[in-house]
Amino acid sequence: MESKLILRLSTLSHPQRMAVFQLLMRRYPDELSAGEIADVLSLKPSTASVYLSSLTQAGLISQRRDGTRLLYAVNLTAAGEVISDLLLDSFRGRADLLPPQLANQLRSTPMTDRKYNVLFVCTGNSARSIFAETILRDMAGDKFTAYSAGTQHRSELNPFAVEMLKSKGHDISHLRSKNVSEFWGPDAPQMDFVFTVCNRAANEECPTWPGQPVSGHWGMPDPVKAEGTDAQKRLAFQQTYGALRNRITTFTALPFEQLDGSSLQKHVDEIGREKIAEDH
Repeated sequence: MESKLILRLSTLSHPQRMAVFQLLMRRYPDELSAGEIADVLSLKPSTASVYLSSLTQAGLISQRRDGTRLLYAVNLTAAGEVISDLLLDSFRGRADLLPPQLANQLRSTPMTDRKYNVLFVCTGNSARSIFAETILRDMAGDKFTAYSAGTQHRSELNPFAVEMLKSKGHDISHLRSKNVSEFWGPDAPQMDFVFTVCNRAANEECPTWPGQPVSGHWGMPDPVKAEGTDAQKRLAFQQTYGALRNRITTFTALPFEQLDGSSLQKHVDEIGREKIAEDH
């Protein structure tokens, strides 16, 4: 057990191997190819392969062959073992060494019966995250306060997104594109859930959210990049809206008052893993 822990800590001690591991953690439950990992982290393909091999040998990530490609994903069990081995063995269960928010989560207390703050993050905050914010607000505004933001937000909402929301009967009068920095300040509302709805936003390193909210990656294609006729573009926005609506429907149906943070995280990951049919 000790040798396995030392191997894993040694593997993660290299800054770029740690960067690969952190990227796969942010993108979980997605599986990424070596090429995509190299592109995101600006690594040479051969260098990325070496790092991936080391992480795989240490059991920190898993690999799966898909045709001619190898796809990689973080091994959550191994990550949990590293934390567990440090806390329960090396640190002799010293929970007082943990940050307060993590210690509270380890107590496995259910989420309280209250209104939850949810933030949807994308790159531009012009379509996908705006859809998610609006859908959650109108579907379950009595239980959730919905927000959205972009890591590189655009000044205006996408006109096709606005048209789609209007056609679904949503009130868009208060919607605006926002930068994610608005939610990092001391006066910002503390989030209970943070979801990335595009791969690019999940790829980026962001400051740790106060309060350790449950986080999830619900990445999907960007309808803004759809090409073709206006009808084909509208179809792309329709599909994105439907997929998000289905995921949010599943999310809002969870028995929050019966689930602790760890259980909720598993449900959120499962929702992101499922291939949900678009609601037309």
